[in-house]
Amino acid sequence: MSVAKKDYKRITTKSLIEMKANGEKISMLTAYDYTMAKIVDTAGIDVILVGDSASNVMAGHETTLPITLDQMIYHASSVVRAIERALVVVDLPFGSYQSDPKEALRSAIRIMKESGGHAVKLEGGKEIKDSIKKILNAGIPVMGHLGLTPQSIYKFGTYTVRAKEEEEAEKLMEDAKLLEKLGCFALVLEKIPAHLAEKVAQSISIPVIGIGAGGGVDGQVLVIHDMLGMNNEFSPRFLRRYMNLYEGMTTAISQYVADVKSSDFPNANEQY
Repeated sequence: MSVAKKDYKRITTKSLIEMKANGEKISMLTAYDYTMAKIVDTAGIDVILVGDSASNVMAGHETTLPITLDQMIYHASSVVRAIERALVVVDLPFGSYQSDPKEALRSAIRIMKESGGHAVKLEGGKEIKDSIKKILNAGIPVMGHLGLTPQSIYKFGTYTVRAKEEEEAEKLMEDAKLLEKLGCFALVLEKIPAHLAEKVAQSISIPVIGIGAGGGVDGQVLVIHDMLGMNNEFSPRFLRRYMNLYEGMTTAISQYVADVKSSDFPNANEQY
């Protein structure tokens, strides 16, 4: 059944909760720079995630762990300058919140003050509840993240689907309810069984946004480089490529090189 969409001039955390209540799915993509964020925002996205995935797609690191707080602030401030409608959520990077709630608060305050972002996202449940409480008590909105949490990749040892076993599934459900109780405004579930993700979404009142978590949740998020086909080496089951920019850009750049070499570019109409 189609749902009438409310026309939001500006998406806020309250907007997302309304969208869940009204049965309207939430669209979310990553962006890391001004130009891309401008395009994504103009296209009508609800949420832009300035993800620590910038460590992979922008800097070429194998994991998300190396990216720093200063680098996240740089990317986030570039994105914020571009947007007019979307809610901008910024990942707190590895090491900036896990061990010390006071450090977590300082990190979140820096992101909010120096980038202009609208909310922060943290990976984990019960083990980081004190950091989440500290940030929320300062009036900073928090999005949670459970399931496959890439900042813990060396603990998991693999990027395989999480929470397939009953014990881990029960912990994930408990953590989701805890994050709701603490006051998180939304939750990302990454790479978990679709039936479990749907159960979580039905069990809590805050929006659940999935990546590799099936269609029974309240919204979806993908990395912009993946969905546009700029990265041709990453092909998980959950990824739908909406373009093949890798092929298109390679062709265009090769043609440019050939035109320069042959003196075809610039032609008479392309010079002063």
